[in-house]
Amino acid sequence: QAGAPQESTPCKEQLLPFLAIMSGMFTRFVEPGRLALITYGPCEGKMCTIIDIVDQKRVVVDGPLSVTGVPRHMMPIKRLSLTDFKSKLVRGAREKALKVALERDAALEKWNETNRAKRIKAKETRKNMTDFDRFKLMVAKRKRAGQVRLALRKQKTKK
Repeated sequence: QAGAPQESTPCKEQLLPFLAIMSGMFTRFVEPGRLALITYGPCEGKMCTIIDIVDQKRVVVDGPLSVTGVPRHMMPIKRLSLTDFKSKLVRGAREKALKVALERDAALEKWNETNRAKRIKAKETRKNMTDFDRFKLMVAKRKRAGQVRLALRKQKTKK
């Protein structure tokens, strides 16, 4: 019936966040534009963006190289940890379009503000500490513990 008015239904993109909250539904889908953390291989610990889906087990990812240090290559999904962040990106986008989308959606900035990213950065910092850095850290922790002990002792004597 060409002349009959059609009911307006909310599109999938509007409904998805609501449904996810209500039903506890999985929302980190493997899709172009999804930001992911590489968990294994030569680029381990670096962020990448899914560009294209090859098959059920493999995707094409890109950093881009100038931003995250990850070149465009094919990778198994098992070696990726998907994040909540997604850029609006068409399938098979080129590097220039990817850079623009990441800037526009501020996906990497949002990732850097998460607790998980901060933990990874702290772990890397601790791993790269020299012997002298570890010594300075130990001295600073002792000093702080002494100050805390002194403050607690003062509070105890006031009571």
